[in-house]
Amino acid sequence: MHDNSNKSFAIPVENTDIGKRLDSFITSSFPELSRSIASRLIRNGDITVSGSMKKPGYRLRAGDIVAGTIHEPAACRFEPEPIDIQILFEDALFLVINKNPGIVVHPSPGHNHGTIANGLLFLRPEIKGVGVDTTRPGIVHRLDKDTSGIMIVAKTEFAYNYLVSQFKERHISKTYMGIVYGIPDQDTGQILLKIGRHASHRKKMTVTDHGNARYAETHWKIKEKFQWLTLVEFNIKTGRTHQIRVHCAAIRHPIVGDPTYGFKRPLKQFENNLPLKEIVCNVPRQMLHAWQLGFIHPETSENLKFEAPLPDDMIDFIDNIKKIS
Repeated sequence: MHDNSNKSFAIPVENTDIGKRLDSFITSSFPELSRSIASRLIRNGDITVSGSMKKPGYRLRAGDIVAGTIHEPAACRFEPEPIDIQILFEDALFLVINKNPGIVVHPSPGHNHGTIANGLLFLRPEIKGVGVDTTRPGIVHRLDKDTSGIMIVAKTEFAYNYLVSQFKERHISKTYMGIVYGIPDQDTGQILLKIGRHASHRKKMTVTDHGNARYAETHWKIKEKFQWLTLVEFNIKTGRTHQIRVHCAAIRHPIVGDPTYGFKRPLKQFENNLPLKEIVCNVPRQMLHAWQLGFIHPETSENLKFEAPLPDDMIDFIDNIKKIS
């Protein structure tokens, strides 16, 4: 039995473990870890094999050494908290909510309080235990901390499994609104670039054909053009980490306010327009919003579509841009 409290380890692969999946090896070595947490640690590069990042399904070989650090406890303790969560729709099987910007979806190291998960446990205690991870009760998918918008939360195990399957099989339609730097040459387009974990920045993704890169597909169309900025609608066919942000940066039209994938000197292009420079300078977050979500009802098989209106900060940003344009 291993202690998983910020513990570093290095485990040589024994003959009896040859051929075993890496994620299974981790959960058997650390029984207190769930499969989902083990997979996340592997994908994040916290757990490696002989110094190299691998996929959770990697089959262990003779001579491999599995090493890493377990940063978060599997049974992360967190309590219900009265957090403002806007419910757009609810029935016996699921909730559709509108996430505010600046709030983390589920507990993680440094964010055990004030998350969507804390608020959901307060609002609907019955979802405790729904899903594969106790720190993500009923949460089928996630949004970045500073991305606002629509999310679906399962209230039963049946609904959770059904909705997870829809995401996996790409039957969920996901449409976002974002404001990007510059004005694209075309009114519509698509980005088909693989995304993988950055080689040197563990928490950052990048466009790459190497290592753990996975297929990613983003369709976009211009909704409105401004002075040096554009409001764009995105429809993503895959759900890779930071997908829209990475893809927009790759085509040199990063999301306004993105501190990770934006331009190193984002205000340089506004040197001759001080009012616009001031507006952009005061953006508190990346201007990205999960606008619409479509899926099949787990029980009735009805095609459903929900919409979360643009948040006030994006509306104000657009209004201020229009005033000087």
